[in-house]
Amino acid sequence: MPVAVVVPVSARLPGLLGPAGWAALADRPLAALPGAAATAEALRAAGREVTDVPDAAAADALPGAVAVLAGPGEEVPGAPVAEAAPEPPGARLLDVVAVMDRLRSPGGCPWDAEQTHASLRGYLLEEAHEAYDAIVDDDPVAMREELGDVLLQVVFHARVAAEAGEGRRFDVDDVAGDLVDKLVRRHPHVFGDAGPRDVAGVEAGWEEIKKAEKQRRSPTEGVSRSQPATAWGSALVRRAARAGFPTPEPADLGSTSPEELGERLLAVVAAAEQRGWDAEDALREAVRRYAGELDAAADAAAPAAPS
Repeated sequence: MPVAVVVPVSARLPGLLGPAGWAALADRPLAALPGAAATAEALRAAGREVTDVPDAAAADALPGAVAVLAGPGEEVPGAPVAEAAPEPPGARLLDVVAVMDRLRSPGGCPWDAEQTHASLRGYLLEEAHEAYDAIVDDDPVAMREELGDVLLQVVFHARVAAEAGEGRRFDVDDVAGDLVDKLVRRHPHVFGDAGPRDVAGVEAGWEEIKKAEKQRRSPTEGVSRSQPATAWGSALVRRAARAGFPTPEPADLGSTSPEELGERLLAVVAAAEQRGWDAEDALREAVRRYAGELDAAADAAAPAAPS
């Protein structure tokens, strides 16, 4: 008997069926083409009988008004097709996780299998810089590729961590779960009852929430020391000002635009180079001293411990 209906299913989300798909499965015998194997297994686990068939001809040869589960690209010519449920945004992230799992598993890639957090850390920094460059260049093609490379580093580190010992183990779902919790917690004006806020109110709210979360003693805590000295110094000055700590005396820029300031800074770099000095190292040492001053100020401002 000809197939009664074809029910398209997702290869990566076995339980994803639209209303028409579920209705088509209700009282019919079921068959599954190879691309629908995962959905067939899920239905069997729920108590449904499903016959595996290699192709459309084998499905047509089955008795009864059969509903055939079909994966992407699979068809049964002449059979009506139930409306498929669209995959949600982000579904292809499951493919990224699956590919990384294959690469790290026995029989996968020997190079990927031997990597550690330490061996990968340089790649994370490199890919982040390349993504930054693509954004500065306003190059959407490069942005798409480089952001993918950054995503690879996140998934790679999470897969390495999934193999770690007790107390150090986490996986990509833990990373995603912590991120979701943080986003919800830090946006009470969206997900809670804090009420609408303007941008300034949002930023002030973030600072209060982060202060409560982190219990940070000094503005230096949580600021990356491996970033370029200008970014490190900017972050410390910004945080110190918000927290009411001293900031370095601003210089008289004498510049009328960021472009002119950039030229002056480049001239300073050139002058330092002529003297054999490294401008980045010089600024890094100055920022490091300032960080020490902030820590000392935070210690002095901290309430005395009870005796």
